[in-house]
Amino acid sequence: MKNTTVLISGAGIAGPALALWLGRAGCTVTVVEKAPAPRDGGQAVDFKGATHRAVLERMGILDDVRRLQTGGHDQTVVDADGRPLAVIPGEFTGGEIEIRRGDLSRLLHERTAEVCEYVFGDSVTSLTETADGVHATFERGAPRTFDLVVGADGIHSTVRGLAFGPEDDYVHHLGYHYALTDLGGRAEEPVVYNEPGRMAAVGGPKATAFFVFAADRLDYDRYDAEQQKAVLRNAYRGAAWRLPELMSGVDGAAEVYVDSISRVEVDGYSRGRVVLLGDSAYGNTLGGFGSGLAVVGAYVLAGELVEAAGDHRTAFRRYEEKFRPYAKVSKNGNAGPFLAPRTGLGIRLRNRLFTTGFLFRTMMRMTDRYATRITLDDYPALTGSSS
Repeated sequence: MKNTTVLISGAGIAGPALALWLGRAGCTVTVVEKAPAPRDGGQAVDFKGATHRAVLERMGILDDVRRLQTGGHDQTVVDADGRPLAVIPGEFTGGEIEIRRGDLSRLLHERTAEVCEYVFGDSVTSLTETADGVHATFERGAPRTFDLVVGADGIHSTVRGLAFGPEDDYVHHLGYHYALTDLGGRAEEPVVYNEPGRMAAVGGPKATAFFVFAADRLDYDRYDAEQQKAVLRNAYRGAAWRLPELMSGVDGAAEVYVDSISRVEVDGYSRGRVVLLGDSAYGNTLGGFGSGLAVVGAYVLAGELVEAAGDHRTAFRRYEEKFRPYAKVSKNGNAGPFLAPRTGLGIRLRNRLFTTGFLFRTMMRMTDRYATRITLDDYPALTGSSS
């Protein structure tokens, strides 16, 4: 793998995680990211169980992730008058280890900045496969040729669009949207409010207000903050509880992020020398497995590339064979109806899951099973193991 050149599109979690492994293997890695710098903020993400823990430990970041963890905090579900209805345990919302997405992204960037090249504020505009590489052009940078290209750039993946085809062929809307915004103000205890088809959550260590709402596919510019603010205000028009107050704060928010809860389905993770990783291939249903799938997928992809001595055809095939069954947790999930049930009855039944011990324990056992449903190979060339 030494001197193999790899272009990774996306500097969130999956891309830098792969860069860490490929840097160890001696590859020459370039990570291109549309954002002007490593992204701050975002919702907290979490890791669950022995499989996620093992990969973080092999990456050498487990102790740092634990140091930066927010700690799972209980969330109180309230009615329109603020009266408590149920408590969502922190172990459910925060997994085993919860960390702010921005903190994890910065940690991965720090660990890889010296072993790979980061290009922020740029994006891939075309990919042309040749006999021995992929010729890439960029919005700002000069054209370059790479041995391999990895799309780790989310559900709206530019690389997938260029190499596989239009987004509509692969991204399927699941009837819900979510939004994140930092409304500032005083710190408060984590609280969740529901009314049919709408959820709002505020408080706690995540430092954001989090919203989930039922809606058909919406037409707006994902890079236009004012359009996203309008989408959010319209979605919560006429809502009770503290929603009028929260929506009045949206106008002055420095940043608002609105996106759909969607499922990505591709019939294969690779096309020639181009391969997909993370949400671009098997997300994002907002079910709490995205970050785990990203880091485990990066480990398996890098390991198979090293085991195959850079033979991308063999490596990509083995990566998909080993990882696709594990990624089914995303294919089968949709957090929208759980977080924002469309009826009052649905909200009451959802709340009962957290007040009935047997039901909650059953749900947690299922979560643990999904998180560990893969056998991790050792890949000695990556881990330094002699076994």
